[in-house]
Amino acid sequence: MPEIPHDPFASATAAAASHAGVNWRGLYTLTAKEVRRFLKVWVQTLGAPVVTTLLFLAVFVLALGETKKVIGTTPYESFLGAGLIMMAIAQNAFSNAASSLVISKMQGSIIDLVMAPLSPAEFLCGFALGALVRGLAVGLVVGLAMALFVPFGPFAPAYALFHALAAALMLGLLGVLSGLWAEKFDQMATIQNFIVTPLAFLSGTFYSIERLPEGLRIAALCNPFFYMIDGFRYGLTGHHDGPLLAGVAVMAGVVAGLWLFTLALVRRGYNLKS
Repeated sequence: MPEIPHDPFASATAAAASHAGVNWRGLYTLTAKEVRRFLKVWVQTLGAPVVTTLLFLAVFVLALGETKKVIGTTPYESFLGAGLIMMAIAQNAFSNAASSLVISKMQGSIIDLVMAPLSPAEFLCGFALGALVRGLAVGLVVGLAMALFVPFGPFAPAYALFHALAAALMLGLLGVLSGLWAEKFDQMATIQNFIVTPLAFLSGTFYSIERLPEGLRIAALCNPFFYMIDGFRYGLTGHHDGPLLAGVAVMAGVVAGLWLFTLALVRRGYNLKS
């Protein structure tokens, strides 16, 4: 008889189904595990981003010297500061999910998560929520530290909150996707160094895209990282370079697309069981 393909989530899905639809305890446990993991090394995961971000701010401000540069009507320090906060949120949300999965695979403990009474959606949600919490925690700490040197609004708090949540979730899902694909840290670093970091740096973090040549400006408008930074910056300073409602739609669409694609891979057990 032909061999029936093994679904690594089959037993977990069946067990989770008996928990009135959603295994809330299992989901909470996985999320709490992810949060505790980065809090145990808070100096590295929360303190280091503050130092790095403030160094970026200092270098760019000192490079301007006595020049009082303004982007539109927004002081450059405020313009730059908002972009740096969002970049810290994005990079740390990605790192949390990606590194957790890669470490679990390298240590062989991923099988414990696969065989736990969690459905694929709960498995994915736990990692995504852990990344979301770390991204927002880093953003809050960096923002509070930067507020000592840079004046912020907030101008539109709802926009700032929405884009912070959407960005952390988007990069968390991208981190899960990278963690599924990568078998070791070198492969994870490839995604971060050649995709995440360039998209973040070329999305208007340090400059207004209005000053770019037409071709590069159009390319920037095709970059979803631009919309998360532009919307968040509008929320803090009132300055934006792109259409705000289109940015909200792009962020919601990208998050939904990443969720569906990553969930499909998790359901297949892609790279989760050798």
